[in-house]
Amino acid sequence: MSAVHQISGNQLTLLQSGTEFFPQLCADIDAAQHSIYLETYIFAADRTGRMVADALQRAAARGVAVRVLLDGYGSADLPQHWVDDMRTAEVDVRWFRREISPFTLRRNRHRRLRRMHRKMAVMDGEVAFVGGINIIDDIPAHTALSAPQLDYAVRVKGLAAGEIHAAMRRLWSVVSWANFRRRGKRIKLLMAGEQRPSTSPGITFLLRDNVRHRHDIERAYLNAIEAARHEIIIANAYFLPGRGFRLALVQAAQRGVRVALLLQGRVEFWIQHYATHALYGELLGAGVEIYEYQPSYLHAKVAVVDGQWATVGSSNIDPFSLLLAREGNLAVQQAGFAGELRASLLAAIARDAVRVGVGDGLTLNWLDRLAARISYWIVRLLIGLLGRGNSI
Repeated sequence: MSAVHQISGNQLTLLQSGTEFFPQLCADIDAAQHSIYLETYIFAADRTGRMVADALQRAAARGVAVRVLLDGYGSADLPQHWVDDMRTAEVDVRWFRREISPFTLRRNRHRRLRRMHRKMAVMDGEVAFVGGINIIDDIPAHTALSAPQLDYAVRVKGLAAGEIHAAMRRLWSVVSWANFRRRGKRIKLLMAGEQRPSTSPGITFLLRDNVRHRHDIERAYLNAIEAARHEIIIANAYFLPGRGFRLALVQAAQRGVRVALLLQGRVEFWIQHYATHALYGELLGAGVEIYEYQPSYLHAKVAVVDGQWATVGSSNIDPFSLLLAREGNLAVQQAGFAGELRASLLAAIARDAVRVGVGDGLTLNWLDRLAARISYWIVRLLIGLLGRGNSI
């Protein structure tokens, strides 16, 4: 287990991958006495999904109010009988935008691509989790991979957990009203108040929504990057930042800051994977270090700046997370916590990654460059159709 960091009356624990995350999550579910809220993009029908579902059902059986919010796209493969079993056990399961159809994207296309990508949980308003880990087996099924996905979450105990609890309750209320087709001013008012000022110095709970907090996560990244003096380390699963974000990284490298990116080395979604390659030339030319993670899929969405500021959460640095999806990140200003995350990332870079474009590292041949350019323009076209064409 990682160290427990004391910050402004809160206890923060960094959890790496499902090996550390799922046992702790289930232990806190088993300890809950009054209420549990859980949000996830993917809830898979596998061993991990069964372990978490069983823990939720045990909680409901002892009288705990259990509310689970699933994204209608990410969890679309969850069998209905799993949902029925949880509901029979008094677990309240609801869906965020379950209406998915490629034939209706043209109508209301903005709303239909706005996903609930958050991965959060809170027990009794006192213990919370924020991160990027879905409810799914750590080692993907039907693959030859032996290493778990690289991902992170933070366990929070203290006042900050109350902020997370309030945000999750608000989104639950919004979805509940929407499910009963009571849309309109009431829902807009609930959404408008979804984030409160932080009550915990050194800890900022960041949300991304489509009302008042469209740019909060991106702005937090940019503020940290622009203030950096020594080092920026970013690990991100789907890295396709807009021009402003890229410029901030380039300018940081040009003023002597070490900028290191740990990115996906294995192809999971080929368009996103190769679109990222289209940015390599610009970044490498500015002195940015790029490493590709090799043992398994990289699913992390974290960063450390100057060993003092760190963020862990669900938000990728791409147009879908930064412009469309509901996301949740925790930003922490504390050397102990940031140092632990930094050490983990540096170990992954040294042990499990290959540097792009240096020595015996990875290089892109003409076919890779062609795939990169085509993929990049496909993403630009899609974002353009959504009216966001200048964002990348």
